[in-house]
Amino acid sequence: MKEKNDLKIAVLIDADNVPYSNIKGMLDEIAKFGAPTIKRIYGDWTKSRASGWKNALLEHAITPIQQYSYTTGKNATDSAMIIDAMDILHSEKVDGFCLVSSDSDFTKLAMRLRESGMLVIGLGEKKTPQPFIVACDKFIYVEVIGGKKTKPDKKTRKSPGKKTSPAPEPENEVDTISDELIQLIKNSIDDVADDNGWAFLAEVGALLIKKKPDFDPRNYGFSKLTPLLKSLNKYFTIYEEAVKDTQIKHIYVKNKA
Repeated sequence: MKEKNDLKIAVLIDADNVPYSNIKGMLDEIAKFGAPTIKRIYGDWTKSRASGWKNALLEHAITPIQQYSYTTGKNATDSAMIIDAMDILHSEKVDGFCLVSSDSDFTKLAMRLRESGMLVIGLGEKKTPQPFIVACDKFIYVEVIGGKKTKPDKKTRKSPGKKTSPAPEPENEVDTISDELIQLIKNSIDDVADDNGWAFLAEVGALLIKKKPDFDPRNYGFSKLTPLLKSLNKYFTIYEEAVKDTQIKHIYVKNKA
């Protein structure tokens, strides 16, 4: 069985439905799952709206695929990406795909690739429809890539001799930790816990992604699962066990009664 970092990933980007502003962050994120051996981006490069991608393509060695818009209101990029994905699938050159888009039209493609045993990672904006999200093994929002998000500050600031002005809003706003999410975490801990109620945190995290592909602690303003659960100490107990003569820690979590 191949190690995670040995996986070969085909990265197919829908230029019409994702921003180009953080392509480096996107590729760094994909590298956590494997090596992006195929990198292609699809769009109509004769249009001015695609011009923002050009420098990114050169810098990151992404192959542009020209796709003309033959009819008004139709997204020809979708068809080109789907055809290429199936060609790559049957070539047996990769172990997984990363579909970079916020378009639900790729839902069926993601399902088909997974049926063939491929790892499928989705990457898109928070506006991405739920059917595409749940069709992937893992879905990552571009809004959380490239820096920690902060909660918006609704307070106002006062300066001597100046009028009150609102505090600047952060670029991205974190999601609220809902009762539904807390219950999902509780259930996942119970599913993998031992007879004493303790669960290995890594197993809990893996199960959460299987149940909710877009689960990511960064959505809630935390870099990892451990600090997220520590912030919810009303519901969960964390135990960290250091491995002798190493810097490794085994982390366990338990539901509070």
